[in-house]
Amino acid sequence: MSGMDQGHKGNGGQEIPRTRRWMGPLYIALTAALAVLPQIIRGTSCGHDFDFHLVSWIDALASWRHGIFYPHWATTPNYNAGEPRFVFYPPLTWMLGAALGAVLPWIWVPPAMTFLLLTGTGLATRALARQALPLGAATLAGCIAIFSGYTLYSVYERSAFAELAGGIWIPLLLLLVLRQGEQGNFWARIFDSSAAGLTLVIAASWLSNAPLGVMACYLLAAFAVAVSATRRTCVPVLRAFFGATVGLALAAFYLLPAAAEQKWVDIRQATEDPGEKIQNSFLFGHHADPQLALHDAELHRVSWIATGMLLAIAVALLLAWRRRALPGGRTWWLPLALIPAAVLVLQLPLSLPLWDLLPKMRFLQFPWRWLVVLTAPLGIFLAAAMWPAERARRNLVIGVSALGFVGLAVFAGRTFFEACDQYDAIPGMLEDYHAGDGFQGTDEYAPARADNSLVASNLPAGCLVHDPKQQLGKSSPDDAQPSWAAKQGSCVTAIAEPARADARHWSARGQMPAPGYLVLRLRRYPAWDVTLNGRHATDLGSREDGLIVLPVSAGPVAIDADWQSTPDATRGRWISLGAAALLLALCALTRRRSRARIK
Repeated sequence: MSGMDQGHKGNGGQEIPRTRRWMGPLYIALTAALAVLPQIIRGTSCGHDFDFHLVSWIDALASWRHGIFYPHWATTPNYNAGEPRFVFYPPLTWMLGAALGAVLPWIWVPPAMTFLLLTGTGLATRALARQALPLGAATLAGCIAIFSGYTLYSVYERSAFAELAGGIWIPLLLLLVLRQGEQGNFWARIFDSSAAGLTLVIAASWLSNAPLGVMACYLLAAFAVAVSATRRTCVPVLRAFFGATVGLALAAFYLLPAAAEQKWVDIRQATEDPGEKIQNSFLFGHHADPQLALHDAELHRVSWIATGMLLAIAVALLLAWRRRALPGGRTWWLPLALIPAAVLVLQLPLSLPLWDLLPKMRFLQFPWRWLVVLTAPLGIFLAAAMWPAERARRNLVIGVSALGFVGLAVFAGRTFFEACDQYDAIPGMLEDYHAGDGFQGTDEYAPARADNSLVASNLPAGCLVHDPKQQLGKSSPDDAQPSWAAKQGSCVTAIAEPARADARHWSARGQMPAPGYLVLRLRRYPAWDVTLNGRHATDLGSREDGLIVLPVSAGPVAIDADWQSTPDATRGRWISLGAAALLLALCALTRRRSRARIK
């Protein structure tokens, strides 16, 4: 690792041999591989969100194989009754998971995705650190970011793949705000390549994870103000405003329908559950309610992680200050040092008015999500405090750091690792998928006034009943989730399987022996255009399980449901196309200005 201080140019501008330019990225990739090693040895860690992500990847890949590149409906949740998961969950990570699943065995997809996201985290932090640190120290900063406590916690205990993308986008956001920008007139300094980059970073944050998008926008605003104040210029603020505005517009094809269609689902489940309320998740919180016992145990664990990261940054800042090794000038390190101070405030109850006042802040669910923005400052300030000026001592620092990374990998593999049970393990879930059993649904994506726990497993495609509200399936003492069987006699007749069922079209054919109500194994959603024997069905029923129910007459029935683009989805696409055109125009303008300066 002695080549860590090699690259194109060092912080002092020295030329670096070409053969060593790849060494820094290689060390970061090796560090990411070390962080993933416990999953290679022990198997996938089935963290809190693992099942959700795996089902999303499987469903997305199935849609691709049906020729649907951007599905909005996931077919297997709610035991094949489906849900509008891809309307509301951002597309980047489930598309990446589906792409990896297309070329790799599913058992290798989680570690492969984790490796890619961690490598991106290290490279992005290294790119930010290169503005102010020697290349060796910048590479060390990237490696430290990979092994930050919150990153390892997100990998192993949470399986928060989408949030891990924040390790990439947040450092790039900070880099683009701190970058001095192009020289020239006032407007050229605002509308430069950094503005274009900020547009892409904001869009990518929202398209990776919605809470990450909220944090990125607020961080961009606050950080740009801090940089403007230290440099006594409004350019960073105006550039940030442009980047945020066009970035949001660029992501409008996802954001607009996700926002407009919340009224059609029970989205309040995401923020109104007691364990997901901001006021219940401040640092080291404790509650008398026994229902929050597991929540409090998890909160205490992540509170220690937050405390450790904040203390490490504080100690690193002090050591770097005493060694006169603070990175960059005051206008560079001071705004970066304000980030952990702001994050600390947001972990305390005194910040509750801010959570109530600022739009969409409560959508984060947990104050400690803000720890994702600490990984880059942690890596940079620790590297600045540790990196010696004397070349002879650098190998010692590198060796100690490497041993520390090995120890942290072992610690994460033992402490944060979540062993899979029979049903969460990838082979078990694939067996359920291929058997056509489907999976549990997501509460916040249930139709308004519907309850996921009432959706029975093993339902036929259609069930003829006399009462449109009749409950289908029965629960058992061992499983509260109802399960349907023909011998229960709840269906007069049943259509066993749909003739077709994918993310855009659902159809079934059958013969009804008597008039009644046909309950479909398809949940209601206004984007479904349903026809019964060629006639549009305007009333899809109001069953408590959210399944579509249609009145039918005796005789043959043909039901077709086609997914229709909603007006807000169409508007969102046009807005995104306009933003993309504006971004291309800006890129062309900055390139022309760059060529003019060279001439």
